[in-house]
Amino acid sequence: MASDRRDQAVRAAVEQGLLTEEQPVAALLDVAGIRASAAALRTAFAAVTDAPVLHAFAVKAAPLVPVLALLHAEGIGAEVASPGELALARAAGIPAARTVLDSPAKTPAELREALGLGIALNADNPQELARIDALVPQPTALPPVGLRVNAQVGGGAIGALSTATATSKFGVALLDEGAREWVVAAFLARPWLTRLHAHSGSQGMPLALLADGIRALYELAEEINAAAGRRQIDTLDIGGGLPVNFASDEQTPTFAAYAQLLKERVPGLFDGRYGLVTEFGRSLVAKHGVILARVEYAKTAGARPIAVTHAGVQVATRTVYDPDSWPLRIAAYDSKGVPKAGPDVVQDIAGPACFAGDLLAEARPLPLLEQGDVIAALDTGAYYFSNHYGYNSLPRPGVHGFAASADGSVRFATVRPPQSVPEIVAESGGAQRDALL
Repeated sequence: MASDRRDQAVRAAVEQGLLTEEQPVAALLDVAGIRASAAALRTAFAAVTDAPVLHAFAVKAAPLVPVLALLHAEGIGAEVASPGELALARAAGIPAARTVLDSPAKTPAELREALGLGIALNADNPQELARIDALVPQPTALPPVGLRVNAQVGGGAIGALSTATATSKFGVALLDEGAREWVVAAFLARPWLTRLHAHSGSQGMPLALLADGIRALYELAEEINAAAGRRQIDTLDIGGGLPVNFASDEQTPTFAAYAQLLKERVPGLFDGRYGLVTEFGRSLVAKHGVILARVEYAKTAGARPIAVTHAGVQVATRTVYDPDSWPLRIAAYDSKGVPKAGPDVVQDIAGPACFAGDLLAEARPLPLLEQGDVIAALDTGAYYFSNHYGYNSLPRPGVHGFAASADGSVRFATVRPPQSVPEIVAESGGAQRDALL
């Protein structure tokens, strides 16, 4: 089980010196778990369609080259949204044919690069489409080009991650006056425009609302193809957005349940006429990451115990600033990395940053933590340790993939080494000390 592998890995991380006085924070990735999620995604869609499906991992969820290479080995491509993410995907060996570029603010240089490399891209708005027109006045051998639309089906529980609201910044808003007619005309005027893309949101979005957005996408494709008198649109990019259960080890909802819901709600999507692209990110890796931190001090304030650790806002930015939307489970281990026993005591798990709200968990019942113990922030494989926040110039933690064996042994591989203090100085202008004097 994943929880058993995690416990093995925590103990091994302590025993093998990944968590030390010099490196009091370490991030772990369960390689077997990531492989299993990739397999579950492929199997879920293979069960509902025989059409070609490109599963493109949303690189923003874990922009780490070894993670992208692992997913590529498991049949997953890359969805990128910046020159940096594209460079990471290329460094991981992901070919252009398995890469998709999405971004609401692509520069002409980014568009030229994608077109030159043969990378599929989704235009976000009429002005971007006009830029592509200017870049390829005679489009004879273009890579696949699509248009992103906003079905405006509504928002979920987290407004910042709801991208199908009436005023979302992404895509062409279909319900705005004249927008749908413009989209149809834009396709008819460009025979090389062959894809439609929609992504309605992610964490906090009910599956039914995601399905509503995809149904609107499918209906628009049918309308455009009917107007064109041919199958001009041959591929639908349905985005990602499958939410993650942060309340327990259970992996729900599943890719299989989502694929089956789409088949029920949008049966034409899977009848073989359309190729598909998916862009899942968080749901592929979140459950397979753990952040470990040593308890530096155990104290009390207002009679409440506080465990002061080295993991806070720099690794769990969303949780610290919006704990109601992004609660984290915390597991307690002793100084040897063994699950801690004892009665639950309500306590705070604090980070090292210099502001009062730097808390991983508040009033959380756990076995009472003591100096030298270890806490594990669970479900942190996406958007946590990979997307560092440089508050107080705290260093990026080392990231280590692990493989746990049935005999209890654990092998680690470094994904990203811990950031050193000289590296912090260098990226903070250390070589330009006298620039403003």
